[in-house]
Amino acid sequence: MDSSAAAAAALLEAGDGHAKELRHLGHRTAHSMSSSSLRKKSDTSLVRKVPFAALRPFLSTLQEVLLGTRLFVLFPAVGLAVLARYMHFGQVWLFVLSLIGLIPLAERLSFLTEQIAYYTGPTVGGLLNATFGNVTEVIIALFALSEGKITVVKCSLLGSILSNLLLVLGTSLFFGGIANLGSEQPYDKKQADVSTGLLILGLLCNSMPLMLRYAVSAGEHAVSSEDAGLMLSRACSVVMILAYAAYLYFQLKTHRQLFEPQEVEDDADDLVSEDEPVLGFSCAMIWLAVMTVMTAVLSEYVVSTIEAASKSWELSVSFISVILIPIVGNAAEHAGAVIFAFKNKLDITLGVSLGSATQISMFVVPLSVIVAWIMGVPMDLDLNLLETGSLFLAILMTSFTLQDGSSHYLKGLFLLLCYAVIGACFFVLKQSSSDGNNLNLSSRSA
Repeated sequence: MDSSAAAAAALLEAGDGHAKELRHLGHRTAHSMSSSSLRKKSDTSLVRKVPFAALRPFLSTLQEVLLGTRLFVLFPAVGLAVLARYMHFGQVWLFVLSLIGLIPLAERLSFLTEQIAYYTGPTVGGLLNATFGNVTEVIIALFALSEGKITVVKCSLLGSILSNLLLVLGTSLFFGGIANLGSEQPYDKKQADVSTGLLILGLLCNSMPLMLRYAVSAGEHAVSSEDAGLMLSRACSVVMILAYAAYLYFQLKTHRQLFEPQEVEDDADDLVSEDEPVLGFSCAMIWLAVMTVMTAVLSEYVVSTIEAASKSWELSVSFISVILIPIVGNAAEHAGAVIFAFKNKLDITLGVSLGSATQISMFVVPLSVIVAWIMGVPMDLDLNLLETGSLFLAILMTSFTLQDGSSHYLKGLFLLLCYAVIGACFFVLKQSSSDGNNLNLSSRSA
């Protein structure tokens, strides 16, 4: 009798542990796991020695938020950027310090949304990740739109997509393939198929205004309104957001199992594995607001000084927006993707790179068009021929690379070489005399 009771208790305990594990994994996405690879355990021994007991909880929270990441050494750049703004150090210094400061802020935003997800559940947590996963790009786009810098918005968002598809994924597959030469590198092809399908739909929506403009300028067709391209872009933006909403429902509800990381434990890992939150809900919400405000401040600095950096470095705004800003702004998330590729966990790597590219293409880009519509700014989806061609070839190369469900280092090398060629193309560009802000059909038709 006693043995039966003990066995039943053991089964219940195992079941509770399994349920706890499922609850824990339910809200952890590839993005959050990628960011967790840069976190470190906080040493609270010094906090416990503080004589004032009432001060210990605040110091413990401050330690978790500011020192709980391997990127904490970059936090001084945030203060230096603010100091550079008010002490007039120079616009180039302000641009550089702001970009560096955005790196740890982006990682902390991911950490805070994951903390909130412990209390809200996997569905709301997934929506938070969908909202804050690329909050840096969203904020930069909003400030650029408010200043009428439509070229910066388009190029920075295009650069984020290209960076995720070619640079991040290419680096991950290349170094992951070298580190795992003697073992197979499989991944879930179903998840990749969903993401590439959405990317192709986004490419179609971005290509239609461009093709319409060339068709009208060649005299093959006529339009009923001078703003036909702008109207078409806004209609396509609504379609893209609806498609992204359907994708979220697919990801968070009906087919959640396709997007849940399958391997999360590794005896050799030194990653922070949390079974419970380290911050309270109210505390995490407050810090999320603080970090978002700080990100907004630095993003405004980046947008306001990008022309000065362009002139000082003799580089086009297009090159800085397409290449430099995405590389620096997403460095933390990108590093996590590469780390998991080293550990042969390509599902997480693909979730980060493809998920981020999909989010930008199908949510951030159309959202920028709709917000610009509300603001009265004539932003459309026409990225011009060179930019659209680069996007088309990047998506084509990525789809070809991920078609068989396994990887090796040569695939990563191909993606990196594609990114190098596109980067070289934008490097040789010079800033045109036109600001590129007159984006309606009539003003751009030859």
